[in-house]
Amino acid sequence: MPANSHATHDPRRRRRTTRLLAVTVGAVTVGAVAAAALPASAGEKGGGHGQQQGRYQDVQLLSFNDLHGNLEPPAGSSGRVTETHEDGTTSTVDAGGVEYLATHLRQARKGNPYSITAAGGDMVGASPLVSGLFHDEPTIEALNKLDLDVTSVGNHEFDEGAAELARLQNGGCHPTAGCYTDKEFKGADFPYLAANVLDEKTGKPVLAPYWVWKKNGVKVGFIGVTLEGTPDIVSAEGVKGLAFKDEVETIDKYAKVLQKQGVKSIVALVHEGGYPASSSYNYDCDSPGAGDGVSGPIVEIAENVTPQVDALVTGHTHNAYVCTIDDPAGNPRMVTSASSFGRLYTDTTLTYDRRTGDIARTAVESANHVVTRDVAKAPDMTALIGKWNALAAPIGNRAVGYISGDIGNTGTESPLGDLIADAQLAHGRELDPETDVALMNPGGIRAPLTYAASGAEGDGVVTYAEGFAVQPFANTVNLQDLTGAQLIQVLKEQVSGANEAAPKILQVSDGLTYTLDLTKTGADRVVTGSIRLNGAAIDPAATYRVASNSFLAGGGDGFITLGQGTNDVVGSDDLTALERYLTATTSASAPLAPPAADRITIVR
Repeated sequence: MPANSHATHDPRRRRRTTRLLAVTVGAVTVGAVAAAALPASAGEKGGGHGQQQGRYQDVQLLSFNDLHGNLEPPAGSSGRVTETHEDGTTSTVDAGGVEYLATHLRQARKGNPYSITAAGGDMVGASPLVSGLFHDEPTIEALNKLDLDVTSVGNHEFDEGAAELARLQNGGCHPTAGCYTDKEFKGADFPYLAANVLDEKTGKPVLAPYWVWKKNGVKVGFIGVTLEGTPDIVSAEGVKGLAFKDEVETIDKYAKVLQKQGVKSIVALVHEGGYPASSSYNYDCDSPGAGDGVSGPIVEIAENVTPQVDALVTGHTHNAYVCTIDDPAGNPRMVTSASSFGRLYTDTTLTYDRRTGDIARTAVESANHVVTRDVAKAPDMTALIGKWNALAAPIGNRAVGYISGDIGNTGTESPLGDLIADAQLAHGRELDPETDVALMNPGGIRAPLTYAASGAEGDGVVTYAEGFAVQPFANTVNLQDLTGAQLIQVLKEQVSGANEAAPKILQVSDGLTYTLDLTKTGADRVVTGSIRLNGAAIDPAATYRVASNSFLAGGGDGFITLGQGTNDVVGSDDLTALERYLTATTSASAPLAPPAADRITIVR
């Protein structure tokens, strides 16, 4: 969408702002956050067709983030949310799947003629096979059917580069894969906003920086940004020719632009997030005070973004929170995130003051709701998934290995992390028998392997589709030489430098062991004297052959020392390495037992 079309709908967009869906409300809700009541004149609310318009008009903002192409219900822990009950106990709820998300959103819109649906980025990228195999065209089609109005870009929107993102926005067949059906891909009905992503040559945003929703005199502006650090977590090819600017400075810039256009109600869609003190989706992160229960980059952003912005819809960290964080003027402002994979959505009430054109911030209410699977599936989503699954089935249903139990991807060291590192070590040794060790970034492991069958394949069977859900990035397995001193430094970079505040613990292959002492700080948390390879101390002067995916080998995730390796060799893609390893080492009669995840000794 060109930058000069931010204030209007694309001609292809359906006029959705007046539609009222006749379905019943049945979403699971959590505690709302409200600072104060409306002024006495709040009783003048109105403004529906045929009604006298009052001063105040409630605008419903439905939002979610980090869908990552999860059209079908996510598996394992990725498909559950934790809920805290009144007695302090917790339980988990199965959640997610666009068939259910569509039903919940349509139910939530009932009785709310002033309703906007917005998203906080990473709608695509790192997607399961049913979407990822088709360059996420199925997800864009699903979002169109969900009546998404607007989204910010996230870092994963750049996995395949700016040209591919533009295709998702504007339509057209894939440049190499072509058209997947007899109809040309139409692109997104909604605008992607990329205010802080500039073309290095022109200095202009690669997509629209903002968009304005309008109805019966009510105007709400949206500014979309991704995290400034996107180049650190996306392959160099994906961000080639792009510049990523400061989130706060960019939002403040376009807030002024909107104000000059007479748009005073503004929401920032920010693909950056925080870390709540509890994993429960209904945790009160304003206890004991505003925003006290959340930390991370979004706090600093929220504290510094201009007070002209009335709410922040955030994402990236895959966490759930509904918080108020004081703006620079000391006034509370709503900051929300709806976990990931379509497991939650946020329902926020923005009370619009027709006299001032602004949001009555003291009346804002918000709550996260679970996308439960106890509602009717949306038939149009079932049909969409069925269409794309039929195209994917010949590839996705192929068995590639066998497991004897769930192999999870959570924890400082995960069983699945060990498995992937071992698979990359094995592939590295096919390329060079002298390969010593393999390292895997935890963020590249997108889903667990579950023992229970996801289809007709049978329990314990790992299909290609399930492997694809685990490693969807198509990174290659690369080999490089590092000195022992560099290898030690790589391990220390897990907990220092860019990763000091939020450590990224690499998953390591069999034979590499060390102690991670979390009672210490910075690089000292990796105990140098404990690092062993096959029982022997690392020799700082020796040369070691290290396997890792191409993202890590390029210095991604803050591992700058990995970007300094020499004597590079590029192997097959990482999913192929995992597939070959499972096929070679497992069978129906001899399935793989979940690894023990005991290579890193953790001291707390």
